[in-house]
Amino acid sequence: MSDQSYLEWPFFDDRHRKYAKELSEWVKKEIAPLQHEEPKNNDELDGLCRDFVKKLGEGGWLKYCVPKAFGGRLKGFDVRTLALTREILSYYSGLADFSFAMQGLGSGAITLFGSDEQKQSYLVPVAEGKKIAAFAISEPEGGSDVAAMGTTAKLDGNEYCLNGKKAWISNAGIANYYVLFARTDDAPGAKGLSAFIVDSDTPGITVIERINVIAPHPLGTLSLKNCRIPTVNILGSSGDGFKVAMATLDVFRTTVGAASLGFARRAMDEAIARSKQREAFGKPISEFQLIQEKIADMALKIDAMALLIYRSAWTKDEKGTRVTRESSMAKLYGTEAAQEVIDQAVQIFGGMGVVSGVTVERLYREIRALRIYEGTSEIQKLVIAGQTLNQVN
Repeated sequence: MSDQSYLEWPFFDDRHRKYAKELSEWVKKEIAPLQHEEPKNNDELDGLCRDFVKKLGEGGWLKYCVPKAFGGRLKGFDVRTLALTREILSYYSGLADFSFAMQGLGSGAITLFGSDEQKQSYLVPVAEGKKIAAFAISEPEGGSDVAAMGTTAKLDGNEYCLNGKKAWISNAGIANYYVLFARTDDAPGAKGLSAFIVDSDTPGITVIERINVIAPHPLGTLSLKNCRIPTVNILGSSGDGFKVAMATLDVFRTTVGAASLGFARRAMDEAIARSKQREAFGKPISEFQLIQEKIADMALKIDAMALLIYRSAWTKDEKGTRVTRESSMAKLYGTEAAQEVIDQAVQIFGGMGVVSGVTVERLYREIRALRIYEGTSEIQKLVIAGQTLNQVN
C-alpha cells in the first residue's frame, strides 16, 4: 500500500500505527503469495477459506474479533483496529478479508449478547481459528425486509424447534456454527424475532444449495427442518433478535466501508503503475491530462472514504455510543465510491482491464457485492435520512 499518510490522522493512536505496520508486513509474507489464481471449484474455494482462517488464527489476528476475557487481545471491540485489518487484508486478498470479516460478524453477536458459557464455547475457538463462524439472517423472500422473516422457532419444553430457509449465507458449508435469526412470535414484525446459536452438525440443518457468484465466496442456502436446539442456545432473551442483529451490524458495518477502501487503494496503485508504464503517442499516458484527472478523482474519493470510515470507527471507540448514522454513511459512500474508483482503474488499463485474472478485473468483480450485503445502498440512504430527520426538531 503506497500511501499510508492517513495513519497520521488524529483518529489513530500509536498502537494503531504499530498494528497497521505489523499486519501489513505479515500479510505480504503470508497472504499475498496465496492470491494468484482463483479457486476452480467449491472444494478449492472452501479449502482456501479454511486455510485463511487457520493462518489468521495462528498469526493472532483473529484475537481482535473477541474480548480478552475469552481469548482476545483487547478488552472489547476496537472498531479502528477491525477497520484497519479489513482495509489491509482486502488490499491483498478479498477472500482473506472475507474470512476475517465472517469470524468477526459471526461471533460479534455472542460477544455482545452471549452468556459466559456461550462465549467460552464459541469465542475462544473463533479467536484461535479452530471454529468458523457464520451469520444467518437473510431469507429467499426477505433480505432488506428483516421483519418479514419466515423462519420459525417454536418453544417445545427445553428445546426450540426451527423450520424455514436461510439464503445468501456466507460460509454455508464450512461454518462450524451459525448465529441464526428466527421468529418466536413474541410480537408482530421485528419485535417477534430471536437470535440463536446453531451448530452446523445439528440434525435438521442442511446446506441445500451452493450459490456461485462473480467473485467466488462460500455462499449457500440453508434448510431447517425440525431442527431442535436447547433453549440455552438463545442469545439474550426471546424477542431480542432484531436488537441483537442491529447492535452487531452497528459495530461491523463500518468495516465493510474499510474493506472497500482497501480495494480502492489497490485499484489506484495499480492504475498509477500502469499509467507510468503504458506509452501512447510517444509518452507515458500518465502525462495526459485526462488520465491525471482520473487519478485526482480517485485520490479525492479515497480520502473522503477514509475520513467517513475512520470518523465512524473513532466515534464508536471513543464515545461508546451507537453510530447508526455514521456507520451507514461509511458503508454507503465507501462501497459506492470504491466502485467508481475501480471502474476508473479499469478504464486506465484499457483492454487489459477486462482480461480475466488481471488485478483490476478481479477488484471490479469483488467490490460489487459490498454494495448489497449488510444492508444495500438503498437501505443505507433510508437509515441516514431517518437519523438526520430525527436530529431536527
